[in-house]
Amino acid sequence: MTFRAGEVAVVGRPNAGKSTLVNRLVGEKVAIVSDKPQTTRKRILGIARREGAEIALVDTPGIHRPEHRMNSAMVRDATDALATSDLVLWVVDAADRRGKGEEFLLRLLARAEKPAILALNKTDLVDKPALLPMLAGFSARFPFRDIVPISAATGDGVERLASLLAQALPERAAAYPDDFLTSTPESEWIGEVIREKLLERTREELPFASAVLVESVREDPARNLTITVASIVVEREGQKGILVGRGGSMIREIGTAARLELEARSGRRHFLELTVRVRRDWREDEQFLSRLVGRGQ
Repeated sequence: MTFRAGEVAVVGRPNAGKSTLVNRLVGEKVAIVSDKPQTTRKRILGIARREGAEIALVDTPGIHRPEHRMNSAMVRDATDALATSDLVLWVVDAADRRGKGEEFLLRLLARAEKPAILALNKTDLVDKPALLPMLAGFSARFPFRDIVPISAATGDGVERLASLLAQALPERAAAYPDDFLTSTPESEWIGEVIREKLLERTREELPFASAVLVESVREDPARNLTITVASIVVEREGQKGILVGRGGSMIREIGTAARLELEARSGRRHFLELTVRVRRDWREDEQFLSRLVGRGQ
C-alpha cells in the first residue's frame, strides 16, 4: 500500500480557527484555543494520522500587521513555515469580512510556489447560499488544489479535508514514531495552558500585553506530583492588579483552571506556583523575547 507523509503549513489570519482545526485533525489538544486573536504565538507541530498517511500539521501564528517586535517575530514564524512545507493549508473564516489581509496571503502563496488547499472555516455560521460566490471568488484568485467548506468547531467536512491533505502529500515513509503527537515540551505546554486560562478570563489589552514564563518544572515521584514555578508578565502595574484580583482571587482562579486541565491530561497531580510581575515594554525586549519563545528576534 502506498504511504504518504509530509509537512503541512497551516496559515491564515488571526482568529480563523487554525488551532481548533489542528486539534480536530490530530484528535487531541496540541494547541491552546481562545476567542482572542493572536492566541498562537509560535509554530506548533501536531501529527494527524489517517490510513496510509502521516500529516505533520504546523499550526502558525495568524498573519497580521505587526505593531511590536513580538508580532513581527510571529508573522515571520508563519511565513518561514511556508518555505519548509510540502503543502499549504490556508484557513479562512467564512463568517468574517473579506479584507486586505487576504491579498497579502495570496501573494505569499504565489511566492512560496507550493501546492495549497483552502479550508473555508466556520461555515456553520454562514448561510449556505452565501458560500457559492465565496468559493467561486477564491477559485478565481488562486489555483488551489481543492477548496473545502468546513466547520472545525462541529467537525463538519473535516474528514474530507484530511483525506485531501493526505492525497496531496508526497509518497514517503513516516517521519515520526506512532505514539508521537507534538514536539511541544512539557514545560512549554504548561505555560500555554496557563496562558489559555488567562485569555479566557481577561479582555481589552491584557491578553496581548501578557506572557507566561515557566521558570522551573520538577517532579516529586514519591507524591506523583509535578511542581511548576511560573510568572505571568505584564507591562503595567494596573494590569498586574487586574490579574492578581481582589485578595488574589483572579490568579487563584487561573491557577486552579490550569491545574485541573494539566491533571486531566497527564494523570498526575500538579502544583502551580504563579506570580505576576511587571516588565515594561516586554514586547519590544529582544532579550526577553528570545527567552520567551526560544529564538532571537
